[in-house]
Amino acid sequence: MKKVTIYILALLFFTACSDDFLDRGSLTQLAEGNFWQTEEDAQLGINGIYAALQQNVLYGGSLNASNAAGIPQHDGLSDNAFNNWRFEGPGNFMEGNVTPFTGYFNNFWTANYRGIARANIAIQSIGSITDEGFAIESRQRLLGQAYFLRALFYMNLAIYFEEVPLILEIQTLENAYVPKNSYEEIRQAINADLERAIEFLPESYPSTLFGYATKGAALSLSARWYLYNKEYQKVADYTSQVMGLGYGLHNNYAQLFTPAGELTNEIVFSVRFIQDQSNNGETFSSTFEGIPRVNDQPMPNLVDAYRCIDGLPITESPLYNPQRRNENRDPRLTATIYFQGDIFLIHLNRPFGGNTATRFARKKFTRNNLSPEGIGVGSAGGQDWYLIRYADVLLMRAEALAELGQVNDVYPLVNQVRARVGMPAIEDVEGAGLSQSQLIEIVRHERRVELAFEGLRFFDIKRWGIIEEAINRAIADPVGPYNPQYMGRRSEVFPVPQQELDANKNLLQNPVWD
Repeated sequence: MKKVTIYILALLFFTACSDDFLDRGSLTQLAEGNFWQTEEDAQLGINGIYAALQQNVLYGGSLNASNAAGIPQHDGLSDNAFNNWRFEGPGNFMEGNVTPFTGYFNNFWTANYRGIARANIAIQSIGSITDEGFAIESRQRLLGQAYFLRALFYMNLAIYFEEVPLILEIQTLENAYVPKNSYEEIRQAINADLERAIEFLPESYPSTLFGYATKGAALSLSARWYLYNKEYQKVADYTSQVMGLGYGLHNNYAQLFTPAGELTNEIVFSVRFIQDQSNNGETFSSTFEGIPRVNDQPMPNLVDAYRCIDGLPITESPLYNPQRRNENRDPRLTATIYFQGDIFLIHLNRPFGGNTATRFARKKFTRNNLSPEGIGVGSAGGQDWYLIRYADVLLMRAEALAELGQVNDVYPLVNQVRARVGMPAIEDVEGAGLSQSQLIEIVRHERRVELAFEGLRFFDIKRWGIIEEAINRAIADPVGPYNPQYMGRRSEVFPVPQQELDANKNLLQNPVWD
């Protein structure tokens, strides 16, 4: 029963509906027909929203699929990773070889609106169910999940596209052609949805229902959104509440990013996957048998960002050996990145030959063995994607407090994250009595090495206003043939897909791309 609860039900729901679920006619049928009659129907409808998260271009990932890299590969939109198969999306974006016609933008846009449409149906329909056995607590719990997921989809759109249509009800042919809303309108709508989610969601579920959004997930997603919008006191308030809900840091960082870490109390919210033939698998953990996956290769500047075990940068530490770059380093480095000679397929005892463009390969989240069920290393897998974990909550809080000038409260938060992997405290390396700006830089560095390859680097460098700086680091790396370039605001925001503009004359292109 480990992962069946959410997604097998969703599979049954969508087997009946197929892709026609997204057609405007079927939207009306689902809202007004015979489906939304009972609590069981409502649960199936909510499961369908979760299933939308599994799309390749969202959290399912890609293994050489055109225009479908997904958020697990979004470190390729930064200085962290080289997207070798540029046609997946991030590589072409980094090189400036994109236009509003590029399929990646349309796929990402459509996938998020698919989830929004399902959430809108659920929100409108659950309130109209007349089943007397459908208790108010159950209704609120399901509605809270729909609001949480709708906020998540809109966050994706707001971060990458900035201004998009705000659709909060079921669309019909009469109201289908809508203009864009301002970023501020989108921001307020996300805030409102997350407040409802926080109000309605429980703190926990029975273990058999692990994976559904909780109050902690809604508080943490709210903190992430407020951090993006530089509302630091809100971040401090919300993370404070999360810290009282029983989450903690798993004691084995390397194990955390394997199936053995999926149910630990560090995971605040994950997108769940099943490793079988149910079409609920993922490909972000897929690899090849002759070489580790080359889709998102660690950049040399990321490797150099990890410090030595004495806490000092490689430019200062006497422990650093440039001939053995993986020795005496922050343990998160070797848990995240394969170096030449590392065994990357245990069942074949196969070493990595260093034969990638960057000379490194991604280890975090990448499967290293055949499954007990015989699922191949290049097949769809069952690794959960961690959308929010507790270490991120601690670092969000540390950043917010640093920005608020509450510098003394920053030390224990960062030290807790470092101590989990045996790295020294700030006071023992950088020193005590640091300035606000020094602590902000420490937190930013900690986020990079703690959260590498978790799809958050673009989120960070955009809100910090350092995309140009990050791209310049990528340019300086000896990776060829790779030609990233800073295109001004076109390196910071996606264009409205041309397919959407052609279909909806009320929709206007972002001026950056006009």
